[in-house]
This record gives sequence, structure tokens and C-alpha cells, in this order.
Amino acid sequence: MSGSKSSAGNPGRVAGYLRECAAALLTAVQFALVAAISFSIALIISTHFPGSSDSVMIGALWALISAIVVLQDTRSSTIKTAWLRIFGSFIGAVFSAVYLTFFPFSLAGMGILIGIVVFVCVLLRIPDHLRLAALTVGIVMVISALNPAIPPVINAADRFVEVIIGSSVAVCAAWIFQYVLHRE
Repeated sequence: MSGSKSSAGNPGRVAGYLRECAAALLTAVQFALVAAISFSIALIISTHFPGSSDSVMIGALWALISAIVVLQDTRSSTIKTAWLRIFGSFIGAVFSAVYLTFFPFSLAGMGILIGIVVFVCVLLRIPDHLRLAALTVGIVMVISALNPAIPPVINAADRFVEVIIGSSVAVCAAWIFQYVLHRE
């Protein structure tokens, strides 16, 4: 093959490709560890809260989702996203607890409450929080429907704690992996 450049004939290109592969592998390991650790911690902690095994598993999944959503390319982006996740989830948890204290779960109620939470976030000029607040409303409401015996405040507090677990694991990983992956 005359005229074509192969990777074998270009050591710089091979080295660059190997660096990319190593960085991709480290990123994959970072996400796998963050997912497993956040899920495990939430699972262990959630077993001490009242609720069914279904809500414990969903809660651990909620921590895992939080960790993956929060984990970003840089430490500073991860920290910013963690604050958005925590504050948005706090808003959603508070509104859900208040709603569920007075009304049972209903699809219409969940839709209306998500609309109210989004409206409030826009009025308070915190639009970055509205998606996370709305997601938290959804998860709190669904767990309430699955297990109405869980008091609304406990349900909302559990979901908020799970968000803190996932967000904290992601921030810790970002701090640790900044040295491994040389990220800011």
C-alpha cells in the first residue's frame, strides 16, 4: 500500500491513540465506581428507613442516577452540578412532602405539582433547578404510590438523602480522579 500511512509507521499517532484509550478506560472506571459506590451506600443506609424493599431499591437507584448526573468532565463542573442537583431536589422534596401530607398520589396531582414546581423555579429565577425539582417530585410521588404507608415527610427526606449520597460520591470521585486524569 504505497502512499498510505499506517498507524504502525507513525509512533506518535499510536501513542496518541493509546492515551485516548487509557483516558476512556479511566473515565469508564470512574463512572462504574461512582455508580456502584453510590448505589451500595444508599442501599445500606436505606435499609434503616421505613419502607418496602421496592422503595429501598428505587432509592438506591435514585442515588446512582444522582451520581451519574452530577459527575462531569471537570471537578468544578461536578461541584456546580452537585449544588444544582441538591438544591433542585430539595425544592421538589419539600413540595412533594407538603402535597402528599394533604392529598394522596394521583397522576393529575403529580402533573399539577410538577407544573407548580417549575413555575416557582422560574419565578424565583432559578431555572437551572427546575428539571431536578420536577424529577424529584416524580420520584417522591411514585414511591408514595408504591408504598402509601411511608409518611410523606420521611419519603421526601429519604429521596433528598439519596441525592446527597449520589452527589457526594460524584464530588469525591471528581476530586480523586482529577489527579489521575489531570482534570481541573
